[in-house]
Amino acid sequence: MRDNQLRSQLFPQALEERLARTADVIHDGVLTEFSSEQSKEVLAQCEVLVTGWGSPKVDDQVLDSASRLRLIAHSAGTVKYHIGGETWERGIAVTTAAQANAWPVAEYTLAFILLAGKKAFSAAHQLATDQSAFVKSSLSPDMGNFGTTVGIIGASRVGRLVLELLRPFNFDILLATPELSAEQAAELGARLVPLDQLLAQSRIVSLHAPILPETIGMIGRNQLALMPDGATFINTARGVLVDHDALREELLSGRLSAVLDVTDPEPLPEGDVLYSLPNVFLTPHIAGALGNELVMMGDAAVAEIEHLADGRPYRFPVTSGDLAMMA
Repeated sequence: MRDNQLRSQLFPQALEERLARTADVIHDGVLTEFSSEQSKEVLAQCEVLVTGWGSPKVDDQVLDSASRLRLIAHSAGTVKYHIGGETWERGIAVTTAAQANAWPVAEYTLAFILLAGKKAFSAAHQLATDQSAFVKSSLSPDMGNFGTTVGIIGASRVGRLVLELLRPFNFDILLATPELSAEQAAELGARLVPLDQLLAQSRIVSLHAPILPETIGMIGRNQLALMPDGATFINTARGVLVDHDALREELLSGRLSAVLDVTDPEPLPEGDVLYSLPNVFLTPHIAGALGNELVMMGDAAVAEIEHLADGRPYRFPVTSGDLAMMA
């Protein structure tokens, strides 16, 4: 992975001790490359390789050096940038900690759905503007979360967790996703509708679609125009799924609000208007696991190694076919 500092965040002492009860850890530091003789000597002894952000690519040459390898346990989300199809061709299992990374994203999304329903950002801006002259009666009469229609785009890993977290609240939840039936959507607590209907009927829309050729730019001028006045658009997926020129136009007009944890490009250029608009809440890609949340991903990787040792099925295996759907 990237460095020893990242390792210490993913695997604090208690987690390293737990790992040591299951496996022999044969190298104290991280490997930041696989080409040196020292790295090749380590690889030759490995049955399990734990990877993380910044991992060098595991290609045929690396696999030739790791002839005993049985499992690559990735302590982050996507594996598409460092693991290729040759790994599965050799019968090596791959697992991911994406589910652990998805929980903080879902929690972030829930928080902003609730705040958007209360129109907290516009209220805060109005209070800061009016100060002592502020009167509560000037707030929007449709603010609140009782019966509010929330649209979730994509039943991805994060999208499903968001739906789970929304269950205790009194929302009317719509879901647009191509792979589920109406019955399956209902099991997740949502009504399956076409994307255009979701956009037209939802006061809060949260995007959770994967990056595919057909999803890049999926939210453009026509889609944003369908959203009702005063609606809020939330994006914690990827910036390239949204036409940012069209989004700027809507936000500059004041017709819509947005919560954007991801943008295109990332970060936005110096002086971009999205940095300063009062109806935009912009965060620097922090929804996923950071800080003390990284331990959850280290824990997920250790759990997969324990499953290997016990002969149990992996909790979150990755197949070669999964690569196309990964971010």
